[in-house]
Amino acid sequence: MTTIDLVSYEDALASYDPVMGLEVHVELGTRTKMFCGCSTELGAEPNAQTCPTCLGLPGSLPVVNAVGVESAVKIGLALHCEIAEWCRFARKNYFYPDMPKNFQTSQYDEPIAFNGYLDVQLEDGEIFRVEIERAHMEEDTGKSLHVGGATGRIHGASHSLLDYNRAGIPLIEIVTKPIEGAGMRAPEVAKAYVAELRELIKALGVSEARMEQGQMRCDVNLSLRPNGTEKFGTRSETKNVNSLRSVERAARFEIQRHAAVLSSGGTIVQETRHFHEEDGSTTAGRIKDNAEDYRYFPEPDLVPVAPSREWVEELRKGLPELPRVRRNRLREEWGVSEHDMQSILNAGAVDLIVATIDAGADAASARKWWMGELARRANEAGTDLAALEITPEQVARVCALVAEGSLNDKLARQVIEGVLAGEGDPDAVVAGRGLAVVSDEGALGTAVDEAIAANAGIADKIRSGKVAAAGALVGAVMKATRGQADAARVRELILEKLGVEG
Repeated sequence: MTTIDLVSYEDALASYDPVMGLEVHVELGTRTKMFCGCSTELGAEPNAQTCPTCLGLPGSLPVVNAVGVESAVKIGLALHCEIAEWCRFARKNYFYPDMPKNFQTSQYDEPIAFNGYLDVQLEDGEIFRVEIERAHMEEDTGKSLHVGGATGRIHGASHSLLDYNRAGIPLIEIVTKPIEGAGMRAPEVAKAYVAELRELIKALGVSEARMEQGQMRCDVNLSLRPNGTEKFGTRSETKNVNSLRSVERAARFEIQRHAAVLSSGGTIVQETRHFHEEDGSTTAGRIKDNAEDYRYFPEPDLVPVAPSREWVEELRKGLPELPRVRRNRLREEWGVSEHDMQSILNAGAVDLIVATIDAGADAASARKWWMGELARRANEAGTDLAALEITPEQVARVCALVAEGSLNDKLARQVIEGVLAGEGDPDAVVAGRGLAVVSDEGALGTAVDEAIAANAGIADKIRSGKVAAAGALVGAVMKATRGQADAARVRELILEKLGVEG
């Protein structure tokens, strides 16, 4: 890979003001494609889910997927957009192997939703408003597989294979207006925006928005202008970025690259860029076409879409609680700070904690186990919290066993370990490992007597008023009972037997 000169991020921002535009493609979770009845299910044999319509064969005619239109309206409403009373599809013409029709059915100057916004919260609690230009309906392309090269890209490949199963899957493309004023925090704003948008899409139930599976991907447009000027610079477009971290890294890299080119007297080329996960860099793709190069014209085979105002209002009334509103409500209910709530969000624990509370746990206990022991184990395993082999119901049962005194925290951690190891539900692990707290007063009394007899000097200190020394005897009892005694009750028994007030 060619080495690209960069300037430091701080030096770049000392001279230039970044302007971003983010284009996010969301693959809708419909059962069939946007303009035909082919299945959208993942995992089929290549080209098994195709028909004359999505292959663009002569004589085939498209029909609009009504659920796709409904999903588009819901997304538009959730983004505070105006919903068009009448709009059309258009043909976006370009020639590429993964476009079997040699045009993409999209929307051009008549999107279904336009002029909206999304407020996003940055890590320090600051709210940044990202204005939305449009959200429009279109179809996905097929997939090219380049074979024989070292990188999986077309350069160096001996041949290419084409799979059209994905061609025609419904997409919503959400395009921001130019994002100005973010300054040093531009990459953070980009990441926060895509994260908030992903949560919103999932809340609406229109897509799982799994970025690692391509169900949601972001094109990062970026330009720089000298500080104090108004005219936008020439932009680059980093294509198909598929993780939140990568969105932030792509924006940061392009700021540094643009600044290096401009500072050396060079000129930015308007082009697409490829993002490389391994080092966070970008490399040149193709010269970026202007809109007129696509020769847009209205799609003659599809009737216009005209959502009635009554239907739009019905959909508006049926929208779920939006993510930021929900998080603020939960934060107040749980009594946590904005910083703690942001940590819970970053860990992907919000829904897990909610489900654990719904299963009977109190909020504090649910947060404690998901953000403590379970977050630690997920981090060690290099996986997400949601991927751990433990359910919210099982965590709620651990909370209940601790609350009723059957487990202490040390034993509870062992129970969680057993559940994650596949030893069964919490009760089965408790029984299988013999982990229940020793609550029999006779057994505890015997253990306390033995600890006092074995540590006469410490017992004398306690009798003389040095109550803090009881901790050593508590530790001895806990060791003797393999950590299964109730430490608080053990301390009470020690003081009772030594005739000392607690």
